[in-house]
Amino acid sequence: MNTTLTTASLALALGAALSIAAAPVAAAEKSMTTEKEKCYGVALKGKNDCKAGAGTSCAGTSKIDHQGNAWSFVPKGSCGKTASKTSPTGFGQTKEFKEKSA
Repeated sequence: MNTTLTTASLALALGAALSIAAAPVAAAEKSMTTEKEKCYGVALKGKNDCKAGAGTSCAGTSKIDHQGNAWSFVPKGSCGKTASKTSPTGFGQTKEFKEKSA
């Protein structure tokens, strides 16, 4: 009886601890998506937050400055005002693009 009670108590305590530890991460992710936006073509080489083409592992994989298929998080509403040397408009884009010569 004691072994069953101890195992159940341990499982309950572990579950509670994991739930408490996950709460700040979920809040941070929600905050990141509501206050920031993905902006393509503004990251410097190796400094992107994610997406840098097929076969890449994501963050930090951009091969050139202002790569058109690599994005970084920027404050919401600022992407179109952020300079990008390779963008057709000269500013960051909310969708990936084919780079022009810098």
